[in-house]
Amino acid sequence: VQLVESGGGLVQPGGSLRLSCAASGFVFKNSDMKWLRQAPGKSLEWVSLITRGGGGTYYQHSVKGRFTISRDNTKNILYLQMNNLTSDDTAVYYCAKGAGLKPSSDVRGQGTPVTVSS
Repeated sequence: VQLVESGGGLVQPGGSLRLSCAASGFVFKNSDMKWLRQAPGKSLEWVSLITRGGGGTYYQHSVKGRFTISRDNTKNILYLQMNNLTSDDTAVYYCAKGAGLKPSSDVRGQGTPVTVSS
């Protein structure tokens, strides 16, 4: 099982980024997927989850209305569109396989850093 994130970087407050996660080694379309993040000095937290078929999406309260999770089951890719970013969104973002609106997962990627700063 392999999850490889990309798309992180430095962005100004109010800006946008789109994260991608390429999945391999398992049947992607059969798995709920989620994004987690860990800010400097803080615990790992759950950000968003999408069900296996893409019909259900869930968001942590602080990102609802600004972030959009999506997936392409034909390409085995998970996405996170992040808009109107603030400094509170600065963190390493991880793609993870697993169900539940919680930071635990079956497996997660190596992470991609997002820094929101002027």
